[in-house]
Amino acid sequence: MFTSESVTEGHPDKICDQVADAILDAMLAEDPESRVAIECLTTTGLLMIAGEVTTNCYVDIPTVARNTLKEIGYTNPEFGLDGDDCAVLTSIHEQSRNIAIGVDEAKGHEQGAGDQGMMFGYACNETPELMPLPISLAHALTKRLSEARKSGELPWARPDGKAQVTIEYEDEKPKRAEAIVIAVHHDPAIKGEELRAQVIEKVVKPVCGEWMDESTKLFVNATGVFAVGGPEADAGVTGRKIIVDTYGGVGRHGGGAFSGKDPSKVDRSASYAARYIAKNIVAAGLAEKCEVQLAYSIGIAEPVSVRVDCFGTGKVSEEKLVELVRANFALKPADIIRELDLKRPLYKATAAYGHFGRDGFPWEETNKVEALRESAGL
Repeated sequence: MFTSESVTEGHPDKICDQVADAILDAMLAEDPESRVAIECLTTTGLLMIAGEVTTNCYVDIPTVARNTLKEIGYTNPEFGLDGDDCAVLTSIHEQSRNIAIGVDEAKGHEQGAGDQGMMFGYACNETPELMPLPISLAHALTKRLSEARKSGELPWARPDGKAQVTIEYEDEKPKRAEAIVIAVHHDPAIKGEELRAQVIEKVVKPVCGEWMDESTKLFVNATGVFAVGGPEADAGVTGRKIIVDTYGGVGRHGGGAFSGKDPSKVDRSASYAARYIAKNIVAAGLAEKCEVQLAYSIGIAEPVSVRVDCFGTGKVSEEKLVELVRANFALKPADIIRELDLKRPLYKATAAYGHFGRDGFPWEETNKVEALRESAGL
């Protein structure tokens, strides 16, 4: 059995991720060289934005934040947060010049990593998008919850919510759904059994039906009521859903969050590069599953280590795969940013329903498949 979870765009932590990335996008749209490290916190009636920014543009941060809240669906004080009327506090200062010395490109010094750390990327052949099935289904459930709320199919639904999927594996292949857990913030007028029936019919079955059988356990609002939700029930903070953002607990995680960070921070750009590498290795048929680790030192361009682990499924040795990675992929921060075209406003779209396994992001392209196969002699 393996279990992964996802959260809706209205979950308090995800509110903060989306606001942080909306601010990042607004700055990159005006000044692609912006250096941004934004953190958010939300609780009842309050959104606080803090961090460090170096940019040549002006962005109306409170307006960007309020518009993001309204797009998510926080338009009613009863939800614990209202984009029109909540307090928005900001505390932002210039980024440290000590960091800039090592990161900025200068005569005799190429752009270095924005910090030390290790980043992981993962891919497997369980799904068409080359993601683990549990996290793919969990994301599909939370996305479907939000779609049904916004379309009016579930008029009683409010923005906050979660989903969790347990998949049974046999011989390391997905076999069936053992358990599906849904929690959805709701209008207090709807009763438990009615809510459960609607969620199963309009959300669970359309997404997970082919994996369910008569033994699949379904848990919908298992406490019986979830009328108090959003920031009124739980404070939210940026970067607190790093497993939701990545692979649902499959593979390892270096610990760095993504949202609110411009691509000079390797926490973000190198994690995208590692996914790009792993996905192309699996798409090329060189392995059934693959994990890539990249590690960096602040101020240094070359990674201090590159590691590939195929968990015994590789068609060539992992030493050979490391050679192929170094020969075919950009690994220096400036080269990653250039190859994946990361100095543009594409980040808000990443901040809910996962950064990986979704169309439209450059790190999801499989345009290195032929080069890898040819280099591997396949």
